[in-house]
Amino acid sequence: MNGRLRLRALLTGLLLGMTLCIFTPLNNTVLHNTPMGGGHFPMAPFFIIAWMFVIDAFSSRLSKRPPFFSGVELLVIWLMMVLFTAIGFAGLTETFFINITAPERFAKDAYRWTEVLTPLLPQSWFPQSADAVRLFFQGLEGGNEMGVIAVLSAIPWGVWLPTLAVWSLFILGSFFVMICLMALFGRQWVVNERVHFPLMSAPIVMGEALDQKQFISWWSNNYLLIGLTMAGALHLINGLHFYYPSVPQIPTLVLAGSYFPKFGLFSGFYKLKLYLVPAFIGFAFLTTRQISFSMWTFHLMAGLLFGLLYILGWQLPEAALGTTFGPDLARPEGAQVIGAYAAFFIFLIWLARHHLKETLTCFLHPICHSTEIEGKGKFDTIPDEWGPPIWPLWGLFSGMIFLMVWCWWFGLPLLAAVLLPCAFLIVTLVTSRLVCQGGLPYFTLTAAPSDGLMGLFGTGFFGSVGLAATAVMQKVLFLDVREAIAPTLFHGSKIREQTPHRNLVLVAIGLSLVLALATAFVTMLYLGYKYGLRELNLDWATQTVLANYENAQRLVDQPTGPNEWLITYAGFGALAMFVLIFCYYKFPWWPLHPLGYLAAYSAGMKILWFPFFLGWLCNHLILHYGGTRLFNRVRYLFIGLILGDFLMGGIWALIGLFNEQSYNVFPL
Repeated sequence: MNGRLRLRALLTGLLLGMTLCIFTPLNNTVLHNTPMGGGHFPMAPFFIIAWMFVIDAFSSRLSKRPPFFSGVELLVIWLMMVLFTAIGFAGLTETFFINITAPERFAKDAYRWTEVLTPLLPQSWFPQSADAVRLFFQGLEGGNEMGVIAVLSAIPWGVWLPTLAVWSLFILGSFFVMICLMALFGRQWVVNERVHFPLMSAPIVMGEALDQKQFISWWSNNYLLIGLTMAGALHLINGLHFYYPSVPQIPTLVLAGSYFPKFGLFSGFYKLKLYLVPAFIGFAFLTTRQISFSMWTFHLMAGLLFGLLYILGWQLPEAALGTTFGPDLARPEGAQVIGAYAAFFIFLIWLARHHLKETLTCFLHPICHSTEIEGKGKFDTIPDEWGPPIWPLWGLFSGMIFLMVWCWWFGLPLLAAVLLPCAFLIVTLVTSRLVCQGGLPYFTLTAAPSDGLMGLFGTGFFGSVGLAATAVMQKVLFLDVREAIAPTLFHGSKIREQTPHRNLVLVAIGLSLVLALATAFVTMLYLGYKYGLRELNLDWATQTVLANYENAQRLVDQPTGPNEWLITYAGFGALAMFVLIFCYYKFPWWPLHPLGYLAAYSAGMKILWFPFFLGWLCNHLILHYGGTRLFNRVRYLFIGLILGDFLMGGIWALIGLFNEQSYNVFPL
């Protein structure tokens, strides 16, 4: 792939990214249209970049000149748009402003948590003006008719800026830690381990075709056209059915739960659903066969475990967990993921031990040589460009210290202030690996980062102030990871491999994060004061924020000690993960990958398990009967399924802008 990366690409990425950052919340909350973002492979950025590939290739062919953008440049533009889209709504601001205004907004609504938590929480975290918050939720009088400048001028910036400045320190500090984590482990994953990034397969193949001047002929690939036609026809028919019910519909959802009993061995499948999403099938096909097999297998095994515990009489009530912050942690057996996350994090560190040792050696010594080849001849010195950069280790260390001090400054006990950012780091790294290597376009956490600490040490470990502060902090970035930026940053490490201008990619990422944060804050304030936040279709965000505060209030009112059932299941999860890791690492024939166990209880797998089954089945049959030669040809069919879904999704989203309702290609 052509590794050129020029200023024009960075400026284009910033311009398109800021446009999406402004338009995404407007589209989702005011226009109530098909979501532009969502998931770890959002629709709008890929829809735009796919057309940019096409236009670039055709203009190059007509003008007989090189493409205006290289393949790597378009990948960087896509990366920047994804970051802007995520921060603009689902990755941050969808819940952020409700989170920091809830104590004032609901203070008069007889919520018990407002009486308990408000005195405990730092005042600098929240806007100190009841009128400013009231207008933010209700909207300015006549705001619908006011222009952009008038609305921005009417916003009480003096109330908001101090609060946003405090939170910006935490958010940008967390972003900096994520960048350092990506730079430190990205080289290990991409270069040393050769981790496959299934979500990046389609953009990378398109970039290679563009740089090799084969993009026009690439579109004429028979398998690609078949995939495009299949996905396009499906959504053309179903989209027409949505607007004209007389047109027949092709079902894409089967409610299979009715075929299973509500009680007994198969009771865990009582709500089983079968989604047919062509793009997700494509991602599963492009994922390694062992991983795709493990994803759906472990999800079904989790359902079977539920029924097995029931018939053995070992099923515990949900109350056995006590109160937790986990978004999907409803049953004790789901606590296995807490131990599994910790064990898999240790495995990631162990895999990177040589890389980390080399980096640490360079960190401690001004002149770095390889300990493996030193003294073995005239080539015993590593060239400078081979040595690992040491700034990510410096940055990670200083960034973690900053987050720990920030937590301690705002009320967490010292030990809790140290361990909570470490829990954030563990969840961030493991989730990034799960999404990037597992090819998961949609993923949600089962347990919150703090759940393991509370289960192990009890709520007294945090103290009353610490519990309240932890509930607010992790809700900002580390609880709703449906569109977390960390996996996208690790996708950036894959893009950095394609260009010698690696530092420019980091510059693009850094600028995107800072400008996206500022743009997202201004956009949401503008929408709130113009239309009123309560009118912006934020019911899910409001409910999750209220549940978060209510859980914190229960824990403050009724402190608990270590939870023996959570520790038991988390311990079992850690043991099971270590066994899986051992078998995966030692036995080449072992069919199960540890990543499947991590995702087994995620709500995202309720949608993804059947597409992953179909993708795995196609992958298995093609490799078994046709080998790699047939696989390399047929994979374009599944890339076509991905392109067809996203292109049709973008087209129906554009049509939805001019209608009161819109057809959604992807399940919400």
